[in-house]
Amino acid sequence: MRLVKAQAPVAPLKDVDRFFDRFFNTPLWPVATARAGADVMWEPLLDFSETPKEYVVRLEIPGVTRDDLDVNLDGNLLTLSGKREFNKADKAEDFLWEERFEGRFARTLRLPGAVQDGKIEALYTDGVLTVKLPKLEQTTKNRITIK
Repeated sequence: MRLVKAQAPVAPLKDVDRFFDRFFNTPLWPVATARAGADVMWEPLLDFSETPKEYVVRLEIPGVTRDDLDVNLDGNLLTLSGKREFNKADKAEDFLWEERFEGRFARTLRLPGAVQDGKIEALYTDGVLTVKLPKLEQTTKNRITIK
């Protein structure tokens, strides 16, 4: 069960605006997507959170195999990348609507603080990559008396 923060009600006029935007900006027939052979980049959904002890990144990437994933940390830049390909069994099949993205992806985040390099954990379960980055403990500042 996922708890979601309650949001303030949207003003009725904004609902009407949203309806007309959706009606007039939606094509009557789906736009064609890039086909096989094209190097398509897509951007999976990502959550980035913080606890007192660590940063947590969750990347939603169903259909990606563990072997097609890379997690890299360079200084305070975390890069999550990989690729997803769908096996289309029947090549004679013509898609009338296609919304699932395939191809390469990369997401890069600038971490707000230093992390402990050797203790980073990455876990891939049920199509979600979770990366836990323990924060580097801040050293305490001591005032040194001058003699």
